[in-house]
Amino acid sequence: MLAMNDIDHRARYAARLARVLDHIYDHLDEPLDIDRLAGIACLSPYHWHRIYQAMYGETVATTVRRLRLHRAAGFLANGSMPIAEIAERSGYSSLQSFTRTFSAVFGMPPALYRKAGTHSRFRPSLADSGECQMTMRDVVIRDIEGFDVLSVDHVGPYMQIGKAFDTLMGWLASRGLLSNEMRMIGIYYDDPTAVAEGELRSKAGVWLPRAVDVSGDGLVSVTSIKGGRYAVLRHKGPYADMASAYQWLYGEWLVNSEHEAADAPVFEEYLNNPKETAPANLLTDICLPVV
Repeated sequence: MLAMNDIDHRARYAARLARVLDHIYDHLDEPLDIDRLAGIACLSPYHWHRIYQAMYGETVATTVRRLRLHRAAGFLANGSMPIAEIAERSGYSSLQSFTRTFSAVFGMPPALYRKAGTHSRFRPSLADSGECQMTMRDVVIRDIEGFDVLSVDHVGPYMQIGKAFDTLMGWLASRGLLSNEMRMIGIYYDDPTAVAEGELRSKAGVWLPRAVDVSGDGLVSVTSIKGGRYAVLRHKGPYADMASAYQWLYGEWLVNSEHEAADAPVFEEYLNNPKETAPANLLTDICLPVV
């Protein structure tokens, strides 16, 4: 365990770097100046990026590239924005440079990803009599015991919940609470087709093997996941595919099953780390409460 003074020191660094992350998430369309980020962190421009890498496990440049490409994949999978505009908004001076980088990370160029990325398996195929590649067998019914998670609230686009997760990870790291046994949980309260994107409510959560007292903490709280029966869809692929996965789960699987949605929010469990895993290999269990 860390001594109280060590916790205080790490918490101060975590708070400073959290300001940097907030700025990055809120200004992905803009050039990010390293010296300016150092000023936001109130740390020396000679050393702050080393502190950032030590605390977050990747360089700030890697963070920016990962977040921009994650957002770009969302634009491609869920909209019709021209690829040249996506490249420009992602900080690339040329479409060729963007295509090379996107292909290296996602395994295919942007135009092909838009047409035939992993999200396309949730769409009906005209050549296949309108049937989707997904089947009812892809969803498993599980009885899940209730559990509590430490959580940070997020209001805004679901694709930006990573901001809350980074805040939570910094809070845990500053208190020596990171554990190989922890489970990453996202809780989603609103229907993005019915609620304005800027008003969507969600929580970034972590289950730990032991209880942690957060009474009086203004940032982190305890949220309970209701126990019961869940329909679980294991999704493999980029987080940008999630909108298509949910559309299939609700619009195809649920209405053709013997179940109804229960009065509780859906949650996701992230089974590997996006900082260490190629987007195509990310595993997520989407857990829909049912009766």
